[in-house]
Amino acid sequence: MSSWEQRSHYLIEVAQRSLIGHKTFDLCRSHLVAASQISKGTIYNHFTTEADLVVAVACAEYEEWLAAAKRDMQRYPDPLTRFLYHHCYRLHQMLSQQRYVIERVMPNQALLLQATDSYRQRFEKISTEYNHWNRLTISEIGDIPGFNRAELVKDYLRGAMINSDDANRQADDVQLYCQFSYALSQLMGHSDKRIPTKPAFVHWLSHLPSTSAISAV
Repeated sequence: MSSWEQRSHYLIEVAQRSLIGHKTFDLCRSHLVAASQISKGTIYNHFTTEADLVVAVACAEYEEWLAAAKRDMQRYPDPLTRFLYHHCYRLHQMLSQQRYVIERVMPNQALLLQATDSYRQRFEKISTEYNHWNRLTISEIGDIPGFNRAELVKDYLRGAMINSDDANRQADDVQLYCQFSYALSQLMGHSDKRIPTKPAFVHWLSHLPSTSAISAV
């Protein structure tokens, strides 16, 4: 990895830490100067526009989700179990680390048009790949005719993440994951299939890392 790439990764990590606990993306490129101890000129070279910063953070989030999805392919042979635990993990990470919910601002076509080509293309690539994983997993669970289940689920996930953050739900709330999984199974048209039980979620939570991967600046 080149020094440029290392610096880009570092700046994005600083941006993510700076957004902890925020409900709006109120971070500007100039805010990174003090937080990163990197000059304004260098930061502006990495992020030519304010939109580049937003899209760069979004790319990092999607890349993390996709990496988790690939791990879950090995961890959970059953597609429904895989899908539910994957998104429960995303929800848990957001709540336990007080991470900014990137779904509040992305995807956003108007914002993408303001971003430089490299950031826009990178986001389009990684988001397409992640959305494809979700659609394939839903199909593997079993396609139910009548509705675009993937779009219904996508919209629900966005709303659930934002609403859970707005309500300051607790990351160790077992009932939250039960309700979340039940809603997902209903939207996919699989109310007849077994979802993880409350004891299963208690066990799952007990084996998750207790420390946050991202800490506030």
